[in-house]
Amino acid sequence: MTKKPVTLITGYLGSGKTTLLNEILRQEKRRVALIVNDMGSINIDAAIIKKNGSAVAQSEMYEMQNGCICCTLREEFLKQVEKISDNDKIESVFVEASGISDPGAIAASFLAYEDAQPDTNVYLSNIVTVVDADRIYREFMTDLRNYEEKDENNLASNDITTLIVDQIEFCNTIILNKTDLLNEKQIEEVIKIIRNFQQKAEIIKTTQGKVEIDRITSDQKFNYEMVDSSSAIQKAINSLTDSNRGFTDEYGISSFSYEHKRPFDQKKFMKFINEDFPKELIRAKGYIWFKDRPEDVLLFEQAGRNSSVMAVAYWVAALDKATQKECLEDDEELRNSWDKEYGDRINQIVFIGKNYDKSKILSRLEQCLA
Repeated sequence: MTKKPVTLITGYLGSGKTTLLNEILRQEKRRVALIVNDMGSINIDAAIIKKNGSAVAQSEMYEMQNGCICCTLREEFLKQVEKISDNDKIESVFVEASGISDPGAIAASFLAYEDAQPDTNVYLSNIVTVVDADRIYREFMTDLRNYEEKDENNLASNDITTLIVDQIEFCNTIILNKTDLLNEKQIEEVIKIIRNFQQKAEIIKTTQGKVEIDRITSDQKFNYEMVDSSSAIQKAINSLTDSNRGFTDEYGISSFSYEHKRPFDQKKFMKFINEDFPKELIRAKGYIWFKDRPEDVLLFEQAGRNSSVMAVAYWVAALDKATQKECLEDDEELRNSWDKEYGDRINQIVFIGKNYDKSKILSRLEQCLA
């Protein structure tokens, strides 16, 4: 059996990992397995891939949620890798890590697995970090510049900046995404600050994750020692990290989900996200519906200062009765969740943030319902 290369896709919350994975699926000719990790209780990333990636039908998808594969879901992740190793139909594997995962910890776990299972038919080949160029420039440039001046005893003083540095440093390739939101001078400033932490990885400038698949995949085995030794700062961080501690706790980032079948009032919801959205929320993502647009599945996304609501599909409940009946007969999960009044329509959002007031946010969302 031919060994299967594994490509790990990492990057901070909202950088565009799922968009990149969809782009990969559109180009990949081999039969692939996908492991999609989302720290929320609802795996929104996997749902987006299912709705948008036609190639998913030719792939095996494994969803992992309620934690990160670098820590709390490590054992479950490795068990899934072992199952994929034994599947002779799979030729290539792509792993989308959660936005707060440490790629170094994932790589260490994977390579330990390879050492313990020398006959395994999978191997880690590439680690790709997706970086939101616009967000780095608008939100993190000052912190990243100041970070260089800190001594190793104070490296953990800015938790989120430390996480971003971890992800930038530990990779083979950097996808510098959303470059259309900056001018060339601003892009060069972002690249310069990235090079202070990562001098060896190829930096590929992209918009909406569009990149030739050959530039981010490889049949060569991942060179752990070369990447791990590429930065003095990474060594300092490693010396401070408690390997027995979950990274959700370490970075002070947590998540919660919101679900409600009743529709949102469009004006109230848009006012909330455009004028009253809590600054403590780093990332939000999910499917919603508006009372005045009952046919549309709307994808709501927020990352830092940016938010959007866009139609991505139709609710089954909005289709004609014959099509509804066919869909319900073919989909057991749809049948089990079907509501007599609303059908499959539902608001389902995962929120990720730091030091937020969950009860206040939930109360605000309730006020947005029609």
